[in-house]
Amino acid sequence: MEKSTYKCTVESACNDIEGKQLYENYFINEQRKIKLAEGYPLDSLLNFTELTAKYGYQSEEHTVITEDGYILTIFRIVKGKRCLGPIREPPVLLMHGLLLSSDCWLDSGPDSGLAYLISDACYDLWVGNVRGNYYGKRHVSLNVTDIDFWQFSVNEIGQYDMPATIDYILKYTSSKKLNYVGYSQGGSTFFIMCSEREGYCDKVGVFIGLEPDSRNTYTKSIFCRIAAELYQDFQPMLNEIGLYEAVPWGGVVQQIAAFLCKDYVIADTFCRGVMYIIDSPHPDSVETETIRVLVGHFPAGTSVKNIVWYTQSLHVDVFQNYDYGSAGNMEIYNSTKPPAYNLTATTTPVVVMNGRNDYLTVPPDEEWLTSHLPNVIEHYIVEDPLWNHVDVPYSKLTSKNILPKILQYLNEYSELV
Repeated sequence: MEKSTYKCTVESACNDIEGKQLYENYFINEQRKIKLAEGYPLDSLLNFTELTAKYGYQSEEHTVITEDGYILTIFRIVKGKRCLGPIREPPVLLMHGLLLSSDCWLDSGPDSGLAYLISDACYDLWVGNVRGNYYGKRHVSLNVTDIDFWQFSVNEIGQYDMPATIDYILKYTSSKKLNYVGYSQGGSTFFIMCSEREGYCDKVGVFIGLEPDSRNTYTKSIFCRIAAELYQDFQPMLNEIGLYEAVPWGGVVQQIAAFLCKDYVIADTFCRGVMYIIDSPHPDSVETETIRVLVGHFPAGTSVKNIVWYTQSLHVDVFQNYDYGSAGNMEIYNSTKPPAYNLTATTTPVVVMNGRNDYLTVPPDEEWLTSHLPNVIEHYIVEDPLWNHVDVPYSKLTSKNILPKILQYLNEYSELV
């Protein structure tokens, strides 16, 4: 995504005529003019700082370097536009799911996007990214064309990306703890961090898991099962021809999706139908305009190896490390089977939130997860019977269905500065 240093503060009032003109002159370059003329919605072409600026939110761009050399771009919304009081502490970290980026929390707009809503509730909000998406494709010594750059799965994200991000935020804000809101993969990597990195759970006041991922034994999405199996079957061939990245931003899948779904009618019919096939139907939940915007940022990319880990998780009834096969496992783990992650190490107070209609992290797997965590303070089932996995970042019903519960626990584990 293009970077920008442009800042639009509350005082500069981006919503007035002068502010809009300044915004348009700054952001709409020649390349974007062409895409706008072709019918692409502007929001689908903007990055995190540009989107927040457009809607009157001041954001900052920060750089995190992991122990193993990955360079990650993360963002901070210092104060929400609708926050009229003092900022609460500690800071809050919001983490995206598989094939997403920080931008997913903005795609549904300031009335529904969780990044806007949490910052509007007067929290110092930090929005993370992980290796492999378009905000995490740099390394201190490796190029993205190197196979070694892509030799990661959720294991490395949990072991390195999460600790580095947490340490950076705590150091920058001089805080002792932060509160963590993790969606899907943003949940599994938290549990991995707690299992593999001693002491890091103690740096989190409360973990709020939004459809958090762990094992995927009962995943109901036929589309995702087939797609994942194909990646596993073709992994050797893909490695042979030098394709180590899965569904990258700017790749064929993303560009075709963005081109097709920019059309309002196609977005409301075909693209919505694909979304229902990936997860499950929830009519009148995701706005058509949100679909037009989100395909500008999705899929954001990951490694083939990470997709293969998800394939493996469909065939086991535990939450375990990457399976290299008997010989590889003996070499790496000194065991013929990969070790299971120690969920009992997640001593942080945990809130799990899930919907009945989620076809990806399905209720039976969420129930298994909560039964293995030692400090679950609430397992909340969203009242809306059609609430599903895709709804978390994109639904127009977010402020009604999940925001109150999120703010309840952030408030409980926070205090005013």
